Amino acid sequence: MRQTYHIGNMDCAHCAKEVETGVARLDGVDFVRVDFASGKMHLEGEVDFNTLKNRVESLGKTITTETDTHHLSAKTRGGILGFWDYLAGRFETRLALLGAALTLVTLIFNLPYASLLYTVAMLIALYPIAKSGINTLRINREFSINLLMSIAAIGAIIMGEYLEAFTVIFLFAIGESLEGYTADRARDSLRSLIALKPTQALLLSGDNEQVVSVESLRINDIILVKPGESIPMDGEILSGSSSVNQSPITGESIPVYKTTTDTVYAGSINGEGTLKIRVTHLAKDNTLNRIIQLVEEAQSNRAHTQRIIDQFAHYYTPGVVIIALLVALIPPFLFDGTVETWAYRALTILVIACPCALVISAPVTVISAITAAARRGILIKGGVHLEALGKIRAIAFDKTGTLTKGKPVVVSTKSVSCTGEAACPPCNELVKLAASVEHHSTHPLAQAVVDHAQAQNLSYVPAQNVTALAGQGVRGIVAGQPVMIGSHTLFDTKFPHPKELCEEITAKEAQGLTTMLVGDSNGVRGYITVADEPRAESPEVIQQLNALGITTVMLTGDNPAVAQSIAQRLGVQTFQANLLPEQKVNGIETLKSHHQHVAMVG
Repeated sequence: MRQTYHIGNMDCAHCAKEVETGVARLDGVDFVRVDFASGKMHLEGEVDFNTLKNRVESLGKTITTETDTHHLSAKTRGGILGFWDYLAGRFETRLALLGAALTLVTLIFNLPYASLLYTVAMLIALYPIAKSGINTLRINREFSINLLMSIAAIGAIIMGEYLEAFTVIFLFAIGESLEGYTADRARDSLRSLIALKPTQALLLSGDNEQVVSVESLRINDIILVKPGESIPMDGEILSGSSSVNQSPITGESIPVYKTTTDTVYAGSINGEGTLKIRVTHLAKDNTLNRIIQLVEEAQSNRAHTQRIIDQFAHYYTPGVVIIALLVALIPPFLFDGTVETWAYRALTILVIACPCALVISAPVTVISAITAAARRGILIKGGVHLEALGKIRAIAFDKTGTLTKGKPVVVSTKSVSCTGEAACPPCNELVKLAASVEHHSTHPLAQAVVDHAQAQNLSYVPAQNVTALAGQGVRGIVAGQPVMIGSHTLFDTKFPHPKELCEEITAKEAQGLTTMLVGDSNGVRGYITVADEPRAESPEVIQQLNALGITTVMLTGDNPAVAQSIAQRLGVQTFQANLLPEQKVNGIETLKSHHQHVAMVG
């Protein structure tokens, strides 16, 4: 039986390896893999959870089942306050801070018996570290960095360096916390993705409706999705029509009209209609779960340098202990000096060779780089990615919300009676008519029109008897006369309009703009263009990357006309449109075959 657990308190990849080795030694475990990036342990076999829990906790880590969502309840806060919250939540750092408080009081007030107090402070901070190190030696039969740190600190006490002994342990505990904090912040993006997963669905059985878990649904089950709800499963629409917001899955900036026989994806947001959907994939195989799996697999890919460091660390700790033992035992019989002298030198080797500086330098450097990047609005998920950035030869960008603002806005308005003035009265009347009809709609295009009217301080009266027109538009009664707003296709059949106007609108659509025509009982009144505008900084970013010789590519789920328009405006060298997430992954793999080192933004 395959099970997945969440492992907490892992500060580095070596922690994950310790848990993996320890659990693998349990009876009944056939296979185990611990992924540091996602914080998950995948296990096959028959083993009692309490046995697992005792083993993992003895190694200084925590374990929860996959169904326990407590670990997803909150994200790790950023900034100094967030880091202090993280420190306060760790048993090891609470003891280290308690020891630090005792040490500071001793130093500030020059208390008597300082050596004893420093030793007590060191032992307080050392307890969880030594316990973990001893258990790792007992269970995994290998020296860990915790054990070496413990030996080094005790050695410093024997040498009479009481304050230094505490300092070594305190810095080590804080350094480990820095690593853990960095890793936990990096996992927040995966938590956000997992939070998109619907947990329940409305199952239809005859005339009965029943709320069930998505895991219990089977292929060909019929589910009902009401307006505004998240679509819980991949499926095919049997009846109903609605505008579906697929941006969490495909990145499309504009909701897509869906009707009978169309495919919908788990994690998408249903719009104004009620949909009856036939399930086509199990929960574990749906589009959103595949995206999450792809992210986890991508995060578990470790850099070459990281693997070398891990291999070095595996031999370094026992190597240092062996050398120290040899120095203590052999030279007294071969060279001058007493046994005490060479024992003192062996302890000196332990203190000097202690990898504290190495352990602390990595997280401190990573935190410094991540903090500097965060000030510029960039989240970097760890040192391995900093290293990889220097090798990048191509960067692929998502469009919606990355290169663009992710929110449709009105770009232009054009009345058939336009005067060409900056504040053209006929164009303002056009916007007021459209806003009246769209006032109560939650559709993003409708919201763009209403927001534009409000920004222009245009007053209007909401329309009456408003009716949606099957994914093509909407109509209502304004001041006693019918008004319609909708697509070019709708108006081609309902409102004949001049050839010149038709060509003008077609040209706008070819530029990647979404057009909405407005008409009343007197005919077509004009049109409004809407677009997801590029972010202000996007052109400069693309220009600088191009200047560095880095190939820029845009991968988007939007249509080719919109993609081409954005790519040309920003200077992106190439683009691919109409892509699903899995196709974007394939696009990245193709780029890697040409450029080797590729980054994805978005």
